[in-house]
Amino acid sequence: MIRVLLVHDACLLRLALAEQLAREPDLEVFHAPWSHARGRLRGVRPDLCVVDLDDEPAHAPLSLAELTGPSAHGRGCRVLVLATADRPGQLRRAAEAEALGYVNKASDPDLLLTGIRQVAAGRRFVDDSLGFGFLKAAQMPLTRRELSVLSLAARGASVAEIARSLHLSNGTVRNYMAAITRKTGARNRIDAIRISQGEGWV
Repeated sequence: MIRVLLVHDACLLRLALAEQLAREPDLEVFHAPWSHARGRLRGVRPDLCVVDLDDEPAHAPLSLAELTGPSAHGRGCRVLVLATADRPGQLRRAAEAEALGYVNKASDPDLLLTGIRQVAAGRRFVDDSLGFGFLKAAQMPLTRRELSVLSLAARGASVAEIARSLHLSNGTVRNYMAAITRKTGARNRIDAIRISQGEGWV
């Protein structure tokens, strides 16, 4: 029996998907919103987690990287992400967090079942329809530090607050914001945030 933890913030969609997956005789399905994922992870100890990246909030108690890392419950949880090809930043974050499976949310449900079984067995699974998204993800222009600055800016943090949070000077933060604006082809900070959120980078 494969123990699956489904992490999704939209309650109706989460319940419907969990019910559909639970019809499979080899799957035991649990579910939780991102805000309760840590507790469910410890209690359920699943073989893998299926997570919707569109729902992963920046302030979540448990991030995708923590989910796959050894701090989660003694060992990392194998993760299959539900994503879309038009948000390459999400795919890059998932790849950096060492997610094993990637399924396009627009794909046939049978593909998700195949992915779940492959990932549960410790094998990588990538939906072919996400290929273009991965190509764009490899071309993402922002560095990790720039993404950290932009993520805080997107939450409404001021230059001084970003500087304190990342242990930088105010001038360095302004330099990062100028570089982000230039690299994204944005007109200003607000436009850079809009473009980056649209691409799934933050």
